[in-house]
Amino acid sequence: MPVSDKDLLSIQEARQMVERAFEAQKIWGTATQQQVDQVCEAMAQAAYLGAERLGRLAADETGFGVPEHKKLKNEFASQHLWSRIKDIKTVGFVRKDEENRIYEVAWPMGVVAALIPSTNPTSTVMNKILISVKARNGVVVAPHPSAVNCCKETAQLMIDAAEGAGAPPGLINCLTQITLQGTQEMMAHKRTAVILATGGSDMVRVAHSQGKPAYGVGPGNVPAYVDRSADLEKAAKYIVASKAFDYSVICATEQAVIADRPIAARLQQLMESEGAYFVDEAQADALRKTLFHPNGTINVASVGKSPQYLAAMAGIRVPAHARILVVKLTEVGREEPLSREKMTTVLGWYESDGWEAGCDRCIQMINFGGRGHSLIIHATDESVLTAFGLDKPVFRIGVNTMGTLGTIGLTTNVMPSLTLGPGGIGGSITGDNIGVYHLFNIKRMAFETSRPPEMAMQSGTTPAGPIYGPDPGEIESVVEEVVQQIIRA
Repeated sequence: MPVSDKDLLSIQEARQMVERAFEAQKIWGTATQQQVDQVCEAMAQAAYLGAERLGRLAADETGFGVPEHKKLKNEFASQHLWSRIKDIKTVGFVRKDEENRIYEVAWPMGVVAALIPSTNPTSTVMNKILISVKARNGVVVAPHPSAVNCCKETAQLMIDAAEGAGAPPGLINCLTQITLQGTQEMMAHKRTAVILATGGSDMVRVAHSQGKPAYGVGPGNVPAYVDRSADLEKAAKYIVASKAFDYSVICATEQAVIADRPIAARLQQLMESEGAYFVDEAQADALRKTLFHPNGTINVASVGKSPQYLAAMAGIRVPAHARILVVKLTEVGREEPLSREKMTTVLGWYESDGWEAGCDRCIQMINFGGRGHSLIIHATDESVLTAFGLDKPVFRIGVNTMGTLGTIGLTTNVMPSLTLGPGGIGGSITGDNIGVYHLFNIKRMAFETSRPPEMAMQSGTTPAGPIYGPDPGEIESVVEEVVQQIIRA
């Protein structure tokens, strides 16, 4: 692929910003906990106050989602996140285990390369800058090309707040000349220590191929199972509200309901009363052709759009009051495009007789493009909840909550994050919600003990039960002899 002048400018900008972040981080790495928290609190407050303006900028620039909902996500990624991480120690001794004589010291990684998606741009910038700086790292933000301006505005707001509160200049940076070559240069740069990759599957794969530690996300084909034991009114309200939130651009939003057959008709009625519009087969076929290309890839023009916008694209009519469109399906796989992840206001609907059949259908969906990500279950039967918790190949299971807001940590107590790892089965190093703990290493000071912990029994004491292997006193004498030999050598 030929390299253009824009590519060269992007590469140059990436190199300069990574070097600036590296030099600033050497200073920031010596900051006290008080200095770190002072800077982060100032950034969180500035971002929170700018939440509405930045949310509108994001919606206007990308064409995705709902400005008011983006405002809520910005508030979540600033003040809510800060309230959860402000007391986490990231400087000096963070834990002392006096019994085992192991002391743990926080150690920053260095420079964080932060890839930002177009679907949740401003909130992800806030999230990644806050956790990076809290862990005493420098950071370079790389926006999606369609979200450059809103990301730049968000980063600059936080840069001004950080430097005003004592952070060294250059600690936080945001690329403005965006090309694939420039973003790759940022990730591959010798000064880059770790990559936070939130975005499309192709970019995440590139991030994982750089020979650097990388935290990546994965697609979320999230099933929502509604059991016969569920609170149906609550389930209906939550599913519709979650799917409608920001026009479904968060990757953990529900992609299909799996309704237990005895309650399916009632659940449909309740969802309709909340604004769900169940389309007919002709309308469903029009949506299949609108949301996906023949090769199965998503039509980006359909992402983050209202039901009425999608209907106009598809040449169908839907009510003005419709908040989401629901399509009744019978198959999962390539032959049914609408069983894929749909980052827009279209929800699949399956019926299954009993939780075992519902479990099987959920696993089919997860294996078809959502391995390791998330699942939602509405139930009160503890045996059903236990079975789903144990058996599903996902790392976030939201119980009686909204998929969109529960998995990111707004309506639950999981770590607040907009970067959701799908674990090894989903191609990532972790299944965690990525947070500040992932951005510093732990150095351990281990003091010599008088005897190995497993041998710490009084000499001559006879333990209950049989003894396997040598007497503990004999082992201790052997260890002491080895130590002496090493000393003499």
